[in-house]
Amino acid sequence: MQSRVVSLEEGKDPAVSIKASQSKSSPIRLLQLFLLFLAICISFSIISMYTIKRSGVQTAGTAVKSAFKHCFDEPNTLDRWIRRPSNLLHKMSDEELFWRASFVPRIKKYPFKRVPKIAFMFLTKGPLPLAPLWEKFLKGHEGLYSVYIHSMPTFEAKFPPSSVFHRRQIPSQISEWGKMSMCDAERRLLANALLDILNERFVLVSESCIPLFNFTFVYGYIMRSKHSFISAFDDHGPYGRGRYNENMAPEVNITNWRKGSQWFEINRKLAVNIVEDTTFYPKFEEFCKPHCYVDEHYFPTMLTIRTAPLLANRTLTWVDWSRGGAHPATFGRADIKEEFFKKVHEDMHCIYNNQSTSICFLFARKFAPSALEPLLHISRNVLGF
Repeated sequence: MQSRVVSLEEGKDPAVSIKASQSKSSPIRLLQLFLLFLAICISFSIISMYTIKRSGVQTAGTAVKSAFKHCFDEPNTLDRWIRRPSNLLHKMSDEELFWRASFVPRIKKYPFKRVPKIAFMFLTKGPLPLAPLWEKFLKGHEGLYSVYIHSMPTFEAKFPPSSVFHRRQIPSQISEWGKMSMCDAERRLLANALLDILNERFVLVSESCIPLFNFTFVYGYIMRSKHSFISAFDDHGPYGRGRYNENMAPEVNITNWRKGSQWFEINRKLAVNIVEDTTFYPKFEEFCKPHCYVDEHYFPTMLTIRTAPLLANRTLTWVDWSRGGAHPATFGRADIKEEFFKKVHEDMHCIYNNQSTSICFLFARKFAPSALEPLLHISRNVLGF
């Protein structure tokens, strides 16, 4: 009783004391619960990591491996390497394109049945007014030819899906006559055509060119030839050696300087030589400017230095320079007669596979758009198609 009185006197309620004791034990209990929760989490994490290591990673790795295998399956098949590009409008720069086009198999024998094709490369500013004649010429010979068009970059060709020219435009840039940009366009055409492993011969033509024989004859003449048809002659006059710049030595000496027609036909080996060139290109780009017309000298000179025995030293494209001037004669509707083509073929003599022949030209230029209708009319009797 005394003790209780003392407690009351001191103002200490027993209930209050009990609560205080409970308050002190609560933080300890919470800490214990937290540590227990943390231990459970750590244990769960360890078990999960072990499980993933044993099974999950293997599954994920299998999935990734499967995905990579799917991505790389196609390039490992031969078909992937011999299939021609489905879309000519690629995103490669010229540097990337020329690098890719310069790939050459070291083994000459192909491990598949290869039917060689002729790549017809049209260098034009815009429309192809004589396209219907070429359509007629190529009809029925699918698989033996390819078509490529280099035009002004702003020009959009609108050929129907049935046309051999449909979607055959390559990424193009502005090209100017007599300047290096013209040779750039020709190299661009060659490089794009080289991406098709089946292309074996390459013919450069313009929008004003026409074939002089049917496709079967042209194909046989070109494919059987031991030489490439690019003219390269040594002109000692002011329009030949007179255009030579001594700064081009030692890569190009005046004795190697050649002149020739812009319109050529070459085989795959020479096409690669032109596309991969980094030795002569800088010299011609810097030192062959008007009045030196680079498209008349660059390829003839470079190929004479590198591959002279492979050149026929003549072109397959007939032109008429008899009227004089900087450009050859252009022929229109009134000129298209059987007598005209007899004149083209008469008194012709040249060398073909080291033997004399009277068939020297397979193509001719320049023909105006007005010549199309009469050309279509006489093509069967005169041109053979």
